[in-house]
Amino acid sequence: MSDLDLLTQSLARNVKRWRTERGFTLDSLAARAGVSRGMLIQIEQARTNPSLGTVVKIGDALGISITTLLDYEQGPKVRVVPAEQVVRLWHTDAGSYSRLLAGTEAPGPLEMWDWRLMPGESSGSDPHPAGTVEIVHVTVGELTLTVEGVEYRVPAGASATFEANAAHTYANQGDVPMEMMLTVSVPAVR
Repeated sequence: MSDLDLLTQSLARNVKRWRTERGFTLDSLAARAGVSRGMLIQIEQARTNPSLGTVVKIGDALGISITTLLDYEQGPKVRVVPAEQVVRLWHTDAGSYSRLLAGTEAPGPLEMWDWRLMPGESSGSDPHPAGTVEIVHVTVGELTLTVEGVEYRVPAGASATFEANAAHTYANQGDVPMEMMLTVSVPAVR
């Protein structure tokens, strides 16, 4: 089974499991996540590979991390993620990417990402649930972080924190690749 097939099967199983555990119908989860009922059916039947944005919306609506949605093994209390098992969820032909390094439920989803943006590229994000916080640490280049239409420059060695319940964009307006670590903390679903 290919990595993509494994992820598709894991996503199908885990969306259905967490939807059922939360007591959500297909319609109620679709409304919470802002995705169609048909898309959820296709995901739960492993008939589609949804976009990263769709997976994030579903995770946010369920109150769980992308790591949990894509987890294909229930592991021990300590979980080591080997480098070859890091999941690349977004990339461009120019070489930009984001990799989900690790995640856990603590008490809501907590994720750690490795991002690379090539010069001139950007990636936007819809607002996350209220109470979501993101922390970025730039290791190479300079990040242009835009939150609610306001740009913030974050150079190599600097970090930024922000409430992520507003639309935000990560961009590289420089001449060299930009690399950063990103941590996302989403509050637990009540």
